[in-house]
Amino acid sequence: MAKAFSRNDRVSEQMRRELADLLMFEIKDPRVQMVTLTGVEVTGDMAHAKVFYAAQKNSKGLQAGLEKAAGFLRSQLGKRMMIRTVPQLHFVYDESIDRGMHMDKLIHEALSDTPAQE
Repeated sequence: MAKAFSRNDRVSEQMRRELADLLMFEIKDPRVQMVTLTGVEVTGDMAHAKVFYAAQKNSKGLQAGLEKAAGFLRSQLGKRMMIRTVPQLHFVYDESIDRGMHMDKLIHEALSDTPAQE
């Protein structure tokens, strides 16, 4: 019987939880205070991890703050997780929330422009 989740999926989910905890309680940089981690994708060899994040307003300062904290976050992940290789962290802005809000706005505008049906 096949496993429900692969090892990469389990590592990715635990890494997302640990990173969220670290960003909330350990990082004191004001640029990264209001960030939400939406997902983590780990490569098959566990060498690299894409960390997807969303924020109220995306700014270059936020990306720079996350990249600056990457070394500290990686070292803390090594202490918290029981994996042999701690992946390099690459932060990617997740545009899906912005895209979804834009689509919702377009749908709302389209429905409000149509005349009421009897």
